[in-house]
Amino acid sequence: MAPKSPQKSPGGKKKLQGKRRKQVLTVHEEEEPVNMESMGHPEIYPLVLTTKTQEIFNCRIDEDVTEEIPYKLIKKEDILEDLQNRAAVSDFHPVKKLVREYPGNEMLLVYDKDFKYGLNFYLIGTEEGKENYLNFPEVPEEQEELKELIPEDIYVYKPPVSKPWVSLGSEKEIEEESVKESTKRITYMISRKRRQFGAPVSFSDQNASSVKDAYIECTAYPDKNFTLTQLEKDVGMQAVPYIKDTSTQTRWTYPKNAATQYHAREFSEEEKETFGQSKSLIDFLNNVSVSVEIALQQNEIMDTFIDDWRHLAEEEGTFGDKSDTHLKEYQSFTDLHSPMEKMITCVSWHPTIYGLIAVSVAVRLSFENRVQFSGKLLLQPSLILFWSFSDPIHPQFCPSDPNIIAGGCINGQVVMWDITSHADRIENIKAGGSRSKKVTLKPMFLLEPDSNKEAMYIRHCAVSSIENGHKKVITDIHWLSDTFEINRLGSVYENRSGISCQLVTCSADCTICFWDIRPQKTLAPQVTKKKKEETIEIPFDVPSTFLHLDLAWKPLTKLRLSKGETSLDHCPTKISLKEDHLLYKAQDKMLLQTKAVKAGEMNPYHNLELGMSNYLKPIDEFCTKFFVGTEEGEVIYTDWKMERDPETGRLMTKKPVSLYTVHDGAVHTVQRSPFYNDIILTIGGWNVAIWKEGVMTGPLLQSCCAPKRYTSGHWSLTRPGVFYIGREDGYIDIWDLLEKTHEPALSQNICITMITYIKPWTFSAKQQFIAIADYYGTLHILEIPWTLSHPSANEASSVNHYFEREVRHLEYVEQRRSIREQEKKEMELEKEKKKVKAYQKSKEQMEAELKSDYESYLELEKNTLISLGLIKVTEKVSYMDLM
Repeated sequence: MAPKSPQKSPGGKKKLQGKRRKQVLTVHEEEEPVNMESMGHPEIYPLVLTTKTQEIFNCRIDEDVTEEIPYKLIKKEDILEDLQNRAAVSDFHPVKKLVREYPGNEMLLVYDKDFKYGLNFYLIGTEEGKENYLNFPEVPEEQEELKELIPEDIYVYKPPVSKPWVSLGSEKEIEEESVKESTKRITYMISRKRRQFGAPVSFSDQNASSVKDAYIECTAYPDKNFTLTQLEKDVGMQAVPYIKDTSTQTRWTYPKNAATQYHAREFSEEEKETFGQSKSLIDFLNNVSVSVEIALQQNEIMDTFIDDWRHLAEEEGTFGDKSDTHLKEYQSFTDLHSPMEKMITCVSWHPTIYGLIAVSVAVRLSFENRVQFSGKLLLQPSLILFWSFSDPIHPQFCPSDPNIIAGGCINGQVVMWDITSHADRIENIKAGGSRSKKVTLKPMFLLEPDSNKEAMYIRHCAVSSIENGHKKVITDIHWLSDTFEINRLGSVYENRSGISCQLVTCSADCTICFWDIRPQKTLAPQVTKKKKEETIEIPFDVPSTFLHLDLAWKPLTKLRLSKGETSLDHCPTKISLKEDHLLYKAQDKMLLQTKAVKAGEMNPYHNLELGMSNYLKPIDEFCTKFFVGTEEGEVIYTDWKMERDPETGRLMTKKPVSLYTVHDGAVHTVQRSPFYNDIILTIGGWNVAIWKEGVMTGPLLQSCCAPKRYTSGHWSLTRPGVFYIGREDGYIDIWDLLEKTHEPALSQNICITMITYIKPWTFSAKQQFIAIADYYGTLHILEIPWTLSHPSANEASSVNHYFEREVRHLEYVEQRRSIREQEKKEMELEKEKKKVKAYQKSKEQMEAELKSDYESYLELEKNTLISLGLIKVTEKVSYMDLM
């Protein structure tokens, strides 16, 4: 009998199944390493090695690996140990699977100085590739001598060498163009009785209508199962021109230098007069004057050297007219129901619903009038897209959930809204209307109540505490990225919640605050009991998403930008963090999250306590520095991390890394480029500046003073070298760094009053809009033309080259300045030495110097008189005696 296998308990089976699932998950999580198969080198895997990794594996650039010896052999055990110690932080994590499956004991790491494969190092993943790299075939000396003996005129035949086939993607095109069966084949089976096999068959004529069941009418009818609708038709066409190959060869001779010099032949004055009055010259001028005038007129009318065929091809290959660079007005919106005069302070496009805009407005009052009418302002809500609390200044959609909106108020409070319950109504308005494109977009741009009905107001969910927040108007507000979070000391950790749950604000009270919307540590039982007794019933239409924050929300940390030795502080107006560029690319992520919530999953903002118990994992090498624009026109580069005072032990803000005063007015815009993470645009006063993070010598570009004061600005979302600037006279300046760097490429009038905010948005690949708000409360929606929305082929690299060239120019200027200062110090030191030497001379030395000077004078006088013939050489002795 065969031995029975031991039986396993059901619990054991479940455990085994759980382990198998984990193993399957881990296998699927490992991604295939990216190699250079597309370039014909499947054995090469590019890598980025940081300075720390280079020190660990002794492969530091220009020290361990150089241009002469650019490779390093690294043991496989050391790489596996580094992967085990640093896990996902290790630079070898993208090629973890390759390292594990490598058959050898040592792997070849090569330094890519010229970034041929895109990164600073690459790893060779096969033993054959390693041997080919290390044992590169060299040309023997005998063959080199034979090459020198062979004359240049003799053609040497080189037989072709077979090479392995390298895929360039053609097999994919062949597979796409090949015809494949799209429908399943139908199989028919025909049978007959056995006794009918081989029986004689007789055919005869009969009337089909007279015999029952002998006539069947097969009428045509549409079958939906076999009806095919042509949705798309792919037609390929290729024009093959006639090709003619011609070649020629010239014999190369050794180069030699040659030079010549000549003198211009010129007429004399007499020849000029004679030739100018000659009849031949007069006749020549009379004959050619008419043709010259015609040629000059033709040059003024059109360019005769332009290539019409090339321009024709460019116009046919683009969408729209490339010569049209003006913004075209699409729609304008004005609130006609508001009894008070208001201005637009901020514009924010909805991240997922195209064409939907949130507009915040504030009453146009001075500080004295605002204080006088403060009671009325609190009773009258300030109208934005979603009717809201008193005087909101900067509404910002949350990058993780567009239904969460944060805004800053004039009184220094931060307000939160949750419009999740109204999302369906917004989308229904978006989907309704006619099929016309112009009419369909209208309700998306302006959310209006139904006709003959009262407008619906959406109340706020939470508002910050007045005592612990800002004391003056909030000038800027930003959501932090969902990739990190900070604590009270400013240290950076991995985000435990996986959503954007922290805000940063700056105010005119000289403070910068970081806020956390999650519930903090639980209060004592007595405090919570007292709070329950004092609670007020919440209206049924107010969501309870941020109930724990209402009137008790305090900033997580607060920074003050001190001016140094004085007791005064800088007044921030705008800020720009390192991770702001991630918010430009969060659109696809928000669409996925919105679909997940619609599918029935729980909204993470309705359970903010989830993940708070997880362990905080610090993020190493995270840049905590950011740019700040002030009311005095200063641009500050500082750190939000707190440090302890060595004397008092209190937490205090670090000193600014750099401070420059380049603007002659308050800074209205501090924004990072959506294409370059280290390029920052600042606008304030009458000029604009572009900075590069890490360059401490000054701005890369600083414009001259404009005719009117600048009030707002924004980078283009699709062109790296274009940005828009609004002015106080209603004009908008469009800068194109590829065309001009000293002045705007185009200026266009939008309105008759000051432009307060600019916000572009991409509607589709062929259509882009820009929202421009003015001081009178009108929102202008303009369509961006093709020229300003579609970049050229090499625009990103060209603009990057321009920035690098400006950095080198600043370095050269700084180097020359230091050299001049050193020379100036040396000259002053030399002057001081001369003064000291003159003071230290004795009386005898001065007399000896005077006597020597007098004797040299007498010798010069004697030589002069002899050269003039006033005295003879024989009288030399007598002259000397007389002297």
